[in-house]
Amino acid sequence: MPSAREYNFDGLVGPSHNYAGLSFGNVASFSNVKSASNPKQAALQGLAKMRALAARGFAQAVLPPHARPDFRMLRRLGFGGTDADVLARAYREAPVILACAYSASPMWTANAATVSPSADSGDGRAHFTAANLNNKLHRAHEHVQSTRTLRALFGDERHFAVHDALPSTPAFGDEGAANHTRLAASHGDKGVQLFVYGRVEFDPSAPAPKRYPARQTLEASQAIARLHELDAGRTVFASQNPDVIDQGVFHNDVIAVGNGNVLFYHEQAFADETQVLNQLRAAMDAAGAQLAPLRVDTRDVPVADAVTSYLFNSQLLSKPDGAMALVIPHECRENAAVSRYLERLVGEGGPVDELIEFDLRQSMRNGGGPACLRLRVALTEAESRAMHQGVIMTEALYAQLAEWVETHYRDRLEPKDLADPQLAIECAQALEELERILGLPGLYDLS
Repeated sequence: MPSAREYNFDGLVGPSHNYAGLSFGNVASFSNVKSASNPKQAALQGLAKMRALAARGFAQAVLPPHARPDFRMLRRLGFGGTDADVLARAYREAPVILACAYSASPMWTANAATVSPSADSGDGRAHFTAANLNNKLHRAHEHVQSTRTLRALFGDERHFAVHDALPSTPAFGDEGAANHTRLAASHGDKGVQLFVYGRVEFDPSAPAPKRYPARQTLEASQAIARLHELDAGRTVFASQNPDVIDQGVFHNDVIAVGNGNVLFYHEQAFADETQVLNQLRAAMDAAGAQLAPLRVDTRDVPVADAVTSYLFNSQLLSKPDGAMALVIPHECRENAAVSRYLERLVGEGGPVDELIEFDLRQSMRNGGGPACLRLRVALTEAESRAMHQGVIMTEALYAQLAEWVETHYRDRLEPKDLADPQLAIECAQALEELERILGLPGLYDLS
């Protein structure tokens, strides 16, 4: 197999970043509802992470934000007149819908799509399926721009296949890579695709949470595996523990993360831990690799601490020396149990020997940590050359984007500001310039 390198495509936080508390089941998002946000700080925090990881030699790229507000959605829901009229009436009659139209949630690109590298697909191409995110109104319209963006970046059909989102019905609820991970001896080797689901649409007797919604269905995961032409012997479908969903683990990447042959997970992550590990070991054996499970016990880190700190919503990155670094948010250090665990983790001689810490407070307060902010794409050298080069993070691109943020972003945004027609104008002007910076003319339909 040709060698491959994993790129992390981080979401560039959009200028409408705000705390509307739209994501029921996401504890952090709900906890900060209607507080003032700082879009400028949020974007700069994300850019600082991208810059630092690129400087360390990790392959880093950027996924641009979506156009906001979504006037098409607002007009489809009966708000007419000029753009200013639409905003004023929506704010007056349905402020929650206006907040949905303004949501900057595409910043969490782990939800943009599910990605399968060419080493695993039947046709030898890298496959992408944009997530329909149909569980929440503020995210259910993202797949249109996500698909458009992915096709702009990965348009060479000799190397890439970008699929439309699955049908937006409850049976095919799909939240993208947040409920998917890939395990392999190396990024270029044949690997195992692990899909984690929260409910089964066509089996009412299957386990399901009682308090919070399960956003990913087994049926959606199975459909993506078919679209990506995955080998059944190296594909595992695992049921998430419904009890932890009800404790705020709205996506699997809040309770588990994998990289290389390592699965870093909480003991309560899966409905049947033993079964999942046995399936993974068999699939990894079929791929010529050996699973290295890294289990975190409840007595060391209770689920509540895992959720508030986002310990598992960290990034596991392979270093050139064969070891791994764990990219964590500051919140992991602020939680006593998690901080103690991390000190033991890096000192015990296991696969993780380094912690890389970032301040992502603006994103964390809205319910997204380091892993939420990135979409992982393993690419061969030929595929790397075939993708659009203008989004690869360099020091020069960082400088351009930081200046762009300083020019176009507000440093305070409150719910009432969403009714300001000037904010919509500022967002549109910012994205027009971003198309030029990234070399992606026509990325947005701003008509």
